[in-house]
Amino acid sequence: QVQLVESGGGSVQAGGSLRLSCAASGITFNENRAGWYRQAPGKQRELVARISVFGISNYAESVKGRFTIWRVNAQNTVYLQMNNLAPEDTGVYYCNAAPVGRELGSQYSHWGQGTQVTVSS
Repeated sequence: QVQLVESGGGSVQAGGSLRLSCAASGITFNENRAGWYRQAPGKQRELVARISVFGISNYAESVKGRFTIWRVNAQNTVYLQMNNLAPEDTGVYYCNAAPVGRELGSQYSHWGQGTQVTVSS
């Protein structure tokens, strides 16, 4: 019923940019908070950006000033603009959505399949 489909990943050189998209079906971002997680090889999955149902965004310290999250409700899509990418940004990026009253990343949330981002020096 619920599906999140990420796109936009790829390979770039340090200093480059990518824009990730997360298109949702079965839910609306009017009623769900959304976030982007990433997982580097051998490391725990971490939350890098989130946006509330009110449109308030927050970022991990490591990406502040470089990444921007927003949503377009008419498209039912959440975006992540990634600028000035560095090798440490490499990983699989996952979209996540949680209904009002539930936490991102919890058992009550929904995950996309992930999209690979590789940044070379």
